[in-house]
Amino acid sequence: MNEGLSERERAILEFLASDGAISVSTLSETLGVSTVTIRGDLKSLEDKGFLARSRGGASLSYHKSILDRQRERVEEKCRIARAAADLVLDGDRIMIEAGTTTALILRYLTGRRDLHIVTNSTLALAYARQNPALDITVTGGEFRRLTESMVGPIALAAIERLNVRLAFVGTDGFTLERGATTHLVEGAEIVKAMVARADTSVLVADSSKYGKAGFVSVLPLAGFDMVIMDRDLPDAAADELRAASVDLMLV
Repeated sequence: MNEGLSERERAILEFLASDGAISVSTLSETLGVSTVTIRGDLKSLEDKGFLARSRGGASLSYHKSILDRQRERVEEKCRIARAAADLVLDGDRIMIEAGTTTALILRYLTGRRDLHIVTNSTLALAYARQNPALDITVTGGEFRRLTESMVGPIALAAIERLNVRLAFVGTDGFTLERGATTHLVEGAEIVKAMVARADTSVLVADSSKYGKAGFVSVLPLAGFDMVIMDRDLPDAAADELRAASVDLMLV
Protein backbone atom coordinates (compact mmCIF):
# COMPACT_ATOMS: atom_id res chain seq x y z
CA MET A 1 0.00 0.00 0.00
CA ASN A 2 3.03 2.21 -0.32
CA GLU A 3 2.75 5.23 -2.58
CA GLY A 4 6.53 5.63 -2.83
CA LEU A 5 7.16 2.21 -4.39
CA SER A 6 7.61 1.53 -8.08
CA GLU A 7 5.35 -0.91 -9.89
CA ARG A 8 8.18 -3.46 -9.97
CA GLU A 9 8.89 -3.05 -6.25
CA ARG A 10 5.24 -3.66 -5.48
CA ALA A 11 5.32 -6.74 -7.70
CA ILE A 12 8.32 -8.08 -5.78
CA LEU A 13 6.46 -7.66 -2.49
CA GLU A 14 3.46 -9.46 -3.97
CA PHE A 15 5.65 -12.43 -4.86
CA LEU A 16 7.19 -12.44 -1.40
CA ALA A 17 3.77 -12.23 0.25
CA SER A 18 2.79 -15.40 -1.60
CA ASP A 19 6.00 -17.38 -1.22
CA GLY A 20 7.76 -15.86 1.81
CA ALA A 21 11.13 -15.88 0.02
CA ILE A 22 12.28 -15.77 -3.59
CA SER A 23 15.53 -15.83 -5.55
CA VAL A 24 17.04 -13.06 -7.63
CA SER A 25 17.12 -15.31 -10.69
CA THR A 26 13.41 -16.15 -10.36
CA LEU A 27 12.49 -12.49 -10.00
CA SER A 28 14.68 -11.58 -12.97
CA GLU A 29 13.03 -14.19 -15.18
CA THR A 30 9.49 -13.45 -13.99
CA LEU A 31 9.72 -9.67 -14.28
CA GLY A 32 11.83 -9.64 -17.45
CA VAL A 33 14.69 -7.50 -16.17
CA SER A 34 18.35 -8.14 -15.41
CA THR A 35 19.61 -9.58 -12.14
CA VAL A 36 21.50 -6.30 -11.61
CA THR A 37 18.21 -4.41 -11.77
CA ILE A 38 16.56 -6.84 -9.36
CA ARG A 39 19.40 -6.52 -6.88
CA GLY A 40 18.98 -2.75 -7.00
CA ASP A 41 15.26 -3.12 -6.31
CA LEU A 42 15.93 -5.48 -3.40
CA LYS A 43 18.44 -3.06 -1.89
CA SER A 44 15.92 -0.24 -2.16
CA LEU A 45 13.23 -2.33 -0.49
CA GLU A 46 15.64 -3.42 2.23
CA ASP A 47 16.59 0.20 2.91
CA LYS A 48 12.90 0.97 3.33
CA GLY A 49 12.50 -1.90 5.77
CA PHE A 50 10.28 -4.18 3.67
CA LEU A 51 12.56 -7.17 3.27
CA ALA A 52 15.83 -8.78 4.26
CA ARG A 53 18.27 -9.70 1.51
CA SER A 54 20.01 -13.05 1.59
CA ARG A 55 22.59 -14.60 -0.69
CA GLY A 56 20.84 -14.95 -4.03
CA GLY A 57 17.43 -13.70 -2.93
CA ALA A 58 15.28 -12.07 -0.27
CA SER A 59 12.64 -12.75 2.36
CA LEU A 60 9.94 -10.62 3.94
CA SER A 61 10.74 -8.46 6.94
CA TYR A 62 7.09 -8.48 8.02
CA HIS A 63 4.58 -11.19 8.85
CA LYS A 64 2.35 -12.02 5.89
CA SER A 65 -0.71 -10.78 7.78
CA ILE A 66 0.82 -7.30 7.94
CA LEU A 67 1.24 -7.17 4.16
CA ASP A 68 -2.30 -8.47 3.72
CA ARG A 69 -3.63 -5.65 5.91
CA GLN A 70 -1.48 -3.10 4.08
CA ARG A 71 -3.19 -4.02 0.82
CA GLU A 72 -6.68 -3.48 2.24
CA ARG A 73 -8.46 -0.13 1.72
CA VAL A 74 -5.27 1.59 0.62
CA GLU A 75 -6.73 4.89 -0.54
CA GLU A 76 -8.92 5.25 2.55
CA LYS A 77 -6.05 4.58 4.96
CA CYS A 78 -3.86 7.10 3.19
CA ARG A 79 -6.55 9.80 3.44
CA ILE A 80 -7.01 9.09 7.13
CA ALA A 81 -3.26 9.18 7.79
CA ARG A 82 -2.87 12.45 5.89
CA ALA A 83 -5.70 14.06 7.87
CA ALA A 84 -4.10 12.88 11.11
CA ALA A 85 -0.73 14.31 10.06
CA ASP A 86 -2.40 17.66 9.37
CA LEU A 87 -3.09 17.93 13.11
CA VAL A 88 0.64 17.82 13.91
CA LEU A 89 2.43 21.14 14.48
CA ASP A 90 6.08 22.10 14.45
CA GLY A 91 7.64 21.27 17.80
CA ASP A 92 5.11 18.60 18.67
CA ARG A 93 5.73 15.51 20.74
CA ILE A 94 3.41 12.72 19.64
CA MET A 95 2.78 9.02 20.25
CA ILE A 96 1.90 6.59 17.48
CA GLU A 97 0.55 3.16 18.33
CA ALA A 98 1.26 0.08 16.22
CA GLY A 99 -0.99 -0.45 13.19
CA THR A 100 -1.00 -0.17 9.40
CA THR A 101 -2.97 3.09 9.37
CA THR A 102 -1.19 4.72 12.29
CA ALA A 103 2.24 3.92 10.82
CA LEU A 104 1.27 5.71 7.61
CA ILE A 105 0.98 9.01 9.49
CA LEU A 106 4.77 9.30 9.45
CA ARG A 107 4.73 9.41 5.65
CA TYR A 108 2.86 12.71 5.74
CA LEU A 109 5.01 14.59 8.26
CA THR A 110 7.47 15.88 5.67
CA GLY A 111 8.29 19.53 6.22
CA ARG A 112 7.46 19.60 9.94
CA ARG A 113 10.22 20.82 12.23
CA ASP A 114 11.38 19.69 15.66
CA LEU A 115 9.09 16.66 15.89
CA HIS A 116 9.65 13.88 18.39
CA ILE A 117 7.79 10.62 17.80
CA VAL A 118 7.26 7.96 20.47
CA THR A 119 6.09 4.62 19.08
CA ASN A 120 5.80 0.94 19.87
CA SER A 121 5.49 0.20 16.13
CA THR A 122 8.39 -1.40 14.28
CA LEU A 123 6.38 -0.91 11.08
CA ALA A 124 6.53 2.85 11.64
CA LEU A 125 10.31 2.73 11.47
CA ALA A 126 10.15 1.89 7.76
CA TYR A 127 8.53 5.27 7.19
CA ALA A 128 10.61 7.12 9.78
CA ARG A 129 13.82 6.10 7.99
CA GLN A 130 12.67 8.12 5.00
CA ASN A 131 12.40 11.33 7.05
CA PRO A 132 15.70 12.14 8.80
CA ALA A 133 14.15 15.25 10.35
CA LEU A 134 12.15 13.13 12.80
CA ASP A 135 13.45 12.23 16.24
CA ILE A 136 12.19 8.76 17.13
CA THR A 137 11.87 7.01 20.49
CA VAL A 138 10.98 3.31 20.26
CA THR A 139 9.49 2.02 23.49
CA GLY A 140 11.32 -1.29 23.70
CA GLY A 141 9.55 -4.32 25.12
CA GLU A 142 8.52 -7.73 23.81
CA PHE A 143 8.32 -7.94 20.02
CA ARG A 144 5.09 -9.27 18.49
CA ARG A 145 5.75 -10.17 14.87
CA LEU A 146 2.06 -10.63 14.05
CA THR A 147 1.39 -6.95 14.76
CA GLU A 148 4.91 -5.50 14.31
CA SER A 149 4.63 -4.06 17.80
CA MET A 150 6.52 -3.79 21.07
CA VAL A 151 4.39 -4.62 24.10
CA GLY A 152 4.60 -5.68 27.73
CA PRO A 153 5.87 -4.06 30.95
CA ILE A 154 8.96 -2.46 29.41
CA ALA A 155 6.92 -0.77 26.66
CA LEU A 156 4.33 0.42 29.18
CA ALA A 157 6.97 1.77 31.53
CA ALA A 158 8.54 3.81 28.71
CA ILE A 159 5.17 5.29 27.68
CA GLU A 160 4.15 6.12 31.25
CA ARG A 161 7.26 8.28 31.75
CA LEU A 162 6.49 10.59 28.82
CA ASN A 163 4.03 13.39 28.09
CA VAL A 164 2.88 14.36 24.57
CA ARG A 165 0.38 16.67 22.91
CA LEU A 166 -1.08 14.07 20.54
CA ALA A 167 -1.54 10.31 20.59
CA PHE A 168 -2.69 8.47 17.45
CA VAL A 169 -4.07 5.00 18.09
CA GLY A 170 -5.92 2.37 16.09
CA THR A 171 -8.48 -0.35 16.72
CA ASP A 172 -9.51 -3.75 15.39
CA GLY A 173 -13.16 -2.76 15.63
CA PHE A 174 -15.46 -0.40 17.51
CA THR A 175 -19.09 0.21 18.35
CA LEU A 176 -20.93 2.73 20.49
CA GLU A 177 -21.88 0.04 22.95
CA ARG A 178 -18.48 -1.62 23.39
CA GLY A 179 -16.16 1.20 22.41
CA ALA A 180 -12.77 0.52 20.81
CA THR A 181 -11.69 -3.11 20.91
CA THR A 182 -8.72 -5.24 19.93
CA HIS A 183 -7.78 -8.89 19.67
CA LEU A 184 -4.83 -8.73 22.10
CA VAL A 185 -4.88 -7.78 25.78
CA GLU A 186 -1.34 -6.40 25.63
CA GLY A 187 -2.27 -4.14 22.70
CA ALA A 188 -5.19 -2.73 24.69
CA GLU A 189 -2.84 -1.79 27.52
CA ILE A 190 -0.59 0.14 25.11
CA VAL A 191 -3.53 2.16 23.75
CA LYS A 192 -4.78 3.05 27.22
CA ALA A 193 -1.30 4.12 28.33
CA MET A 194 -0.79 6.36 25.28
CA VAL A 195 -4.19 8.00 25.66
CA ALA A 196 -3.46 8.69 29.34
CA ARG A 197 -0.19 10.50 28.51
CA ALA A 198 -1.57 12.71 25.72
CA ASP A 199 -3.32 16.07 25.84
CA THR A 200 -5.36 14.99 22.80
CA SER A 201 -6.03 11.41 21.71
CA VAL A 202 -7.09 10.55 18.17
CA LEU A 203 -8.56 7.23 17.09
CA VAL A 204 -7.85 6.49 13.40
CA ALA A 205 -9.83 3.72 11.74
CA ASP A 206 -11.17 2.96 8.29
CA SER A 207 -14.94 2.58 8.02
CA SER A 208 -14.81 -1.21 7.76
CA LYS A 209 -13.91 -1.32 11.47
CA TYR A 210 -17.19 0.24 12.61
CA GLY A 211 -19.76 -2.21 13.94
CA LYS A 212 -17.15 -4.88 14.71
CA ALA A 213 -16.00 -5.93 18.16
CA GLY A 214 -12.67 -7.51 18.99
CA PHE A 215 -11.96 -9.86 21.89
CA VAL A 216 -10.71 -7.19 24.31
CA SER A 217 -12.41 -3.90 25.17
CA VAL A 218 -9.98 -0.97 25.23
CA LEU A 219 -11.80 2.30 25.92
CA PRO A 220 -15.28 3.73 25.37
CA LEU A 221 -15.46 6.14 22.43
CA ALA A 222 -15.84 8.97 24.94
CA GLY A 223 -12.26 8.19 25.98
CA PHE A 224 -10.95 9.64 22.70
CA ASP A 225 -10.96 13.32 21.81
CA MET A 226 -11.41 12.72 18.07
CA VAL A 227 -12.13 9.91 15.62
CA ILE A 228 -10.89 10.11 12.02
CA MET A 229 -12.50 7.79 9.46
CA ASP A 230 -13.02 7.63 5.73
CA ARG A 231 -16.18 8.96 4.13
CA ASP A 232 -17.41 5.48 3.17
CA LEU A 233 -18.93 5.29 6.64
CA PRO A 234 -22.72 5.03 6.16
CA ASP A 235 -24.65 8.22 6.93
CA ALA A 236 -26.68 6.45 9.60
CA ALA A 237 -23.51 5.36 11.41
CA ALA A 238 -22.04 8.88 11.21
CA ASP A 239 -25.27 10.34 12.61
CA GLU A 240 -25.22 7.75 15.40
CA LEU A 241 -21.67 8.65 16.39
CA ARG A 242 -22.25 12.39 16.31
CA ALA A 243 -25.48 12.02 18.31
CA ALA A 244 -23.32 10.36 20.97
CA SER A 245 -21.05 13.47 21.02
CA VAL A 246 -18.17 11.77 19.20
CA ASP A 247 -15.97 14.37 17.46
CA LEU A 248 -15.96 12.65 14.08
CA MET A 249 -13.89 13.70 11.06
CA LEU A 250 -14.65 12.00 7.74
CA VAL A 251 -12.07 12.28 4.97
